[in-house]
Amino acid sequence: MKARLWVILGIFILVLPFVFSSCKTIEAGHLGVLFRPFGGGVDTKQTYGEGFHLIAPWNSLIEYDVRLQEKEEAMDVLARNGLNIHIDVSVRFAPVASELPLLHREIGPDYMEKIVLPQIRASTRKVIGKYLPEELYSTKRDQIQEEIYHETDSLLRAKHIHLDAVLIRSVKLPQSIAEAIERKLRQEQEAMEYEFSYPKKSKRKPNVSA
Repeated sequence: MKARLWVILGIFILVLPFVFSSCKTIEAGHLGVLFRPFGGGVDTKQTYGEGFHLIAPWNSLIEYDVRLQEKEEAMDVLARNGLNIHIDVSVRFAPVASELPLLHREIGPDYMEKIVLPQIRASTRKVIGKYLPEELYSTKRDQIQEEIYHETDSLLRAKHIHLDAVLIRSVKLPQSIAEAIERKLRQEQEAMEYEFSYPKKSKRKPNVSA
C-alpha cells in the first residue's frame, strides 16, 4: 500500500511541472498567438483572448499588447535648404488584432524596433526634406504632420500595424535661424495688421458723360 502511494506521488511530482507549463494567462489588453513546433508552426486561424488558457506543454503562447501605444523619437533631419533641424516626433500605433498571427510569423514581437521606428524616421526625413525651416517652424506644420502620417501609414498597414497618429512635438533650429524666422514672422504680422487698419483707398474712375 505504501509502495503504491509512493508511486502515485512520484507520478504526480513528475506530471505537475507539465501541468503548470500548460497553464497560460493572457493579461488585459493583450492577445496570444499559439506556436505549435510539431503542428505546423504559427496558428494563423485564431488568437487567444484575455484570461486563462490550457495548452499542450510543448506549444508556446506568445503575448502581444494590442492596446494603443506611443513612442517618442528624437532625430536630426535636413530641410530643403540643407539646414540641420532637431525634431521630436511622437507616433501612436497598435498591431492589427485580426492579423496578429501574421505579424508574429513575418516580423515578431520586436516589430516596433524592426518596423515602426525605422519607418517613421525614413518618412520624416523624406517629407521634411521638401520644406524650408520656416515652413516647418510655423506655417505648414500641420500639413507636414499629415504627409508624414500618410507616408508611414501606407507602409505599416502592409506589415499588419495600425498607425493612429504622428505628431511633431518640438522643432529646434539654430538660435540665429530661429530668431531670424521669428523676426520675419513678426514683420509679416505687423504688415497685415497695418493693411487691415489702414486699407488703401481705391481710386475711383471719373464718370464719362456722353
